[in-house]
Amino acid sequence: MTATPDVELPDPFTGTGTIRNPATGAVAGEVHWTDPADVPHLAAGLRAAQREWEARGAKGRAKVLARYAVWLGDHRSEIEELLIAETGKSAVDAAQEVPLILMITSYYIRTMEKALAPETRPAALPFLSIKKISVHYRPRPVVGIIAPWNYPVANALMDAIGALAAGCAVLLKPSERTPLTAELLLRGWLDSGAPDVLALAQGARAVSEAVIDNSDFIQFTGSSATGAKVMERAARRLTPVSLELGGKDPMIVLEDADVDLAAHAAVWGAMFNAGQTCVSVERVYVLEQVYDQFVDAVVRDVKNLAVGSGAGNDIGSMIDESQVDVAERHVADALAKGARVLTGGRRGTGSGSFFEPTVLVDVDHSMACMTEETFGPTLPIMKVSSADEAIRLANDSPYGLSAAVFSKDVDRAKEVALQLDCGGVNINDVISNLMCTTAPMGGWKTSGIGARFGGPEGLRKYCRVETVVSPRTAVGAGGNYYNNSHRALQRMNTMMTKLALIRPRRMAK
Repeated sequence: MTATPDVELPDPFTGTGTIRNPATGAVAGEVHWTDPADVPHLAAGLRAAQREWEARGAKGRAKVLARYAVWLGDHRSEIEELLIAETGKSAVDAAQEVPLILMITSYYIRTMEKALAPETRPAALPFLSIKKISVHYRPRPVVGIIAPWNYPVANALMDAIGALAAGCAVLLKPSERTPLTAELLLRGWLDSGAPDVLALAQGARAVSEAVIDNSDFIQFTGSSATGAKVMERAARRLTPVSLELGGKDPMIVLEDADVDLAAHAAVWGAMFNAGQTCVSVERVYVLEQVYDQFVDAVVRDVKNLAVGSGAGNDIGSMIDESQVDVAERHVADALAKGARVLTGGRRGTGSGSFFEPTVLVDVDHSMACMTEETFGPTLPIMKVSSADEAIRLANDSPYGLSAAVFSKDVDRAKEVALQLDCGGVNINDVISNLMCTTAPMGGWKTSGIGARFGGPEGLRKYCRVETVVSPRTAVGAGGNYYNNSHRALQRMNTMMTKLALIRPRRMAK
């Protein structure tokens, strides 16, 4: 048998590329792909500009971020039109992104000076009070952000705003599926009078690798498998990373829940953005006492959803046919293993990358729809006999991003929440933890490392911590140097040991 010689295919991410609307096939725009060899020059320019940006201090940077927030608000319609053209979203889905970024920006403008201010720390022992201890948060020069396609505004800027507020420069690599929105966001940054501390690198894997190799910190959002590769490459230079990765977020409906509220929440949480949300509801466990009532309410709500891109629709297009394939595979696998489809379950019948909003019942953990991330408009519902069973099944997953618990007894719901292995839990709501800008958002297990954004953690993650120890007085300086007698050193060490053990001895009694 004769071997076929390899054919060298052209790289689709060189020169100029055409971006099409996945709902209609219409051209959304053109993008110039970045040569990976140019990324070191981009990073060097950012690193030079970052020094002046850091020197402005928190107040100076806050003024720039405020102007950018105003620009985003003034250009919201333009941004949302491009989002729809580039992703095939429904208008209601596209309308969520800019307001979230404005909330995050407003929070950091108000709090960044305090969050980044040097902190004084007390002496560990009284005789060490001759030293003044201060902890400083120094920005890393260049933060590389590798953003996904599902929220081209939110997933880029919720990270970039925090890094810029901290005093870093940002090298943003948007998804090759949605590069156009990032171009518009960069234009707005410059139009609002901001300095050149935000730059884009457009492309796919080779450009991502170059960004990792030339940054001082990496924020990656995407799949768990790709996150592991990002971390592995960053480890070559010991570059720190923050990762928000895949999820299979569970929802638990207890027997005393407001069933209609829970059903409405489950449908919105599962179908919002065509299910292409990291914290979407991907599986539901319902106590048997309210199972039938809950399922009926969910099916009723799903059947009322309008599918289509743009205005007047609830559920837009999926990003491409590969995502439709995943949803189709998971449904087919469930049906083959005994599940039933109560509504939906098929690809869209017209043009575009659509999948019908789908409700699955009679499901279990032998099925991919309950164990693998679908990232599509499907809602598998499983009947359980107790809260303990629901907790066990919810934790039976390699993922741990977020979850939801529904019960009229909020204290009981909190008890359940604190037994779930994930980074955030919503009680009697879904996805709302994304709006809580004062608290860190991140995942456990294979859903990520570190906090994504929120609270002072969302700024300090981009900083190096520097401790400065200065003298309050010259008295006592050099007391433990070698030029003292061995007897003096022994006395000092004995005193330190006794003082340090006072509290442990008291507590040990």
